[in-house]
Amino acid sequence: MLMITSFSMYQKCGMIEVSRLSQRHYKSTTKEKWIYTQFPAYTNILTGRRFLYKMPSEVLIERGSNVVTNGQVQNFTSSSYEAAMEKLSSLITRQRRGEKPPIANKLEKMSMYLKILGLEEDMNRLNIIHVAGTKGKGSTCIFCEAILRECGFRTGVFTSPHLIDVRERFRIDGIDISEDKFLECFWDCWNQLEEKVTEQLPMPPLFQFLTILAFKIFISEQVDAAIIEVGLGGKEDSTNVIKEPTVCGITSLGMDHTEILGDTLGQIASHKAGIFKPKVPAFIVPQPPEAMDVILERAKELMVPLEVTEPLDCKQMKGLQLQLSGDHQFYNAALAVSLSRCWLQRTGNWEKIYQNDFQDSNLPDEFIRGLSNAQFSGRAQIVCDSSLYSDCSEIMSESCVGELIFYLDGAHSPESMEACAKWFSNAVKGCKNPSRSSVGVENSEESSENGHFLHESKTLGQSEKSCRRILLFNCLDVRNPNILLPRLVNACASSGIHFSRALFVPSMSKYTRVTSSASVIPSDLSGIDLSWQLNLQNIWEKIMHGKEMANLLEKDFKIESKLMLPPHNYSACSAVIPSLPLTIKWLRDCVKEHPSTRLQVLVTGSLHLVGDVLKLLKR
Repeated sequence: MLMITSFSMYQKCGMIEVSRLSQRHYKSTTKEKWIYTQFPAYTNILTGRRFLYKMPSEVLIERGSNVVTNGQVQNFTSSSYEAAMEKLSSLITRQRRGEKPPIANKLEKMSMYLKILGLEEDMNRLNIIHVAGTKGKGSTCIFCEAILRECGFRTGVFTSPHLIDVRERFRIDGIDISEDKFLECFWDCWNQLEEKVTEQLPMPPLFQFLTILAFKIFISEQVDAAIIEVGLGGKEDSTNVIKEPTVCGITSLGMDHTEILGDTLGQIASHKAGIFKPKVPAFIVPQPPEAMDVILERAKELMVPLEVTEPLDCKQMKGLQLQLSGDHQFYNAALAVSLSRCWLQRTGNWEKIYQNDFQDSNLPDEFIRGLSNAQFSGRAQIVCDSSLYSDCSEIMSESCVGELIFYLDGAHSPESMEACAKWFSNAVKGCKNPSRSSVGVENSEESSENGHFLHESKTLGQSEKSCRRILLFNCLDVRNPNILLPRLVNACASSGIHFSRALFVPSMSKYTRVTSSASVIPSDLSGIDLSWQLNLQNIWEKIMHGKEMANLLEKDFKIESKLMLPPHNYSACSAVIPSLPLTIKWLRDCVKEHPSTRLQVLVTGSLHLVGDVLKLLKR
């Protein structure tokens, strides 16, 4: 998922991804045999219309290698990996998403699980950086990991959720845990816990098991530093079984998961500050007064040395830039700098490396390299689709160039949606093709000219591209799209960016199953429920055209007509499409039929949606 230089090309997958990472990411001990099968045709069950989907071939992966465990040679094959996914799926709790899960004795049970596995004492030697927050905690963890790795330490980082494969949650030295090591630790944990299952101590739910597995992996890999992202909240989160962290951090707070954490910033802050431990240093970014008061009070109770970090000054980067885009990342980067510096000081490594040569206002070169190389898929990520070209060997510039460009960001809260909009607006303004003399800029009047969605601009020459912006959106039904969508539209509009079309499509991910990167993509559209997507479309039409137009659509359009793929010159500003594969095909067909047009597609609202799009593009 993470690439080696400023560009990388998957000729068989039809994708170009713009990113940077260490060459070490390309190391692999797994032998892979690629088996290609024809992707099935789709038939719309409700309309009877048949869509032949000619997406790049579906990839099935057959793996196998030997690993020595407890003196025994074990052969972990693809069947073992899929069996592990089945076991993980069995741990998914059945309560409705957004419903408050039972928390009685959760941390006590976590301690018992760790004791069964013999991990309790070893955890204290992991030198843990523990990070909570509403927005940016994953990015902060990735920044910390990259900094400490550049300083020469063996690192482990645990984040959530994963986008394509569960192994993304566990990184060793910046690389997803290998399949062999994952299976070795997985089956060791599973078998030991399963032997001890009782009515009072059942198998842990999914996130608790993954947290336990993270500790097992990091201990087995003998990491010098473990960076742990809180899953949800803090005080009652599974990761709060950590008793002696080296340092703690809290990123920006906002209104999210209110059904679980409370409906005020003060209540949410109380949960986040629950990770503080007596006398253990903590760092936070500036917070709203209501949240700050709660955090300060908690720090005072526990005698926690607390420091508020200011955003990173770009001048400190010595000409380099953060790979994670967006103004909000300067806060996350500054927090990571403080956490990493404190970690080095408390572990006795700062003096060994720098002999106190650096003032607080200066950043060591290792910190700068870490910040500039840190990469986190699905967060302000740009992917160019090259499936339309037979020759993918052309060298691409760092500014993403192509006819179909995906801008992926898993924003799903009001504040993160606004940050996403600002990032997207800046990114599309800076997207230029060096082989073209100029790039056409869309406005709201032009997008509906002559009732056509895509058209060749009359003012553009043959060597120029007319840009069209499309929103590809979905969110969980526990979110409030009446807040999310207006925030997105208004923030983009304030930068002069408007959408020609909004597409609403269900995610492929199923919350009742853990899948791998090689899992088969479901092709059956029968019985699909699009009521949520139709609701999103209705909200969008109200934003774009007012209440009267939305009521007209709701009254006059039958569901059957909305399930059909819209023509490429379709005049409405939104559409519901029943599946992501059909959506990707439609976008590619748009570009084929309108060679003078570049499509810039913002994918947001859900990390699950972002992950599903990446999975399709990488196949």
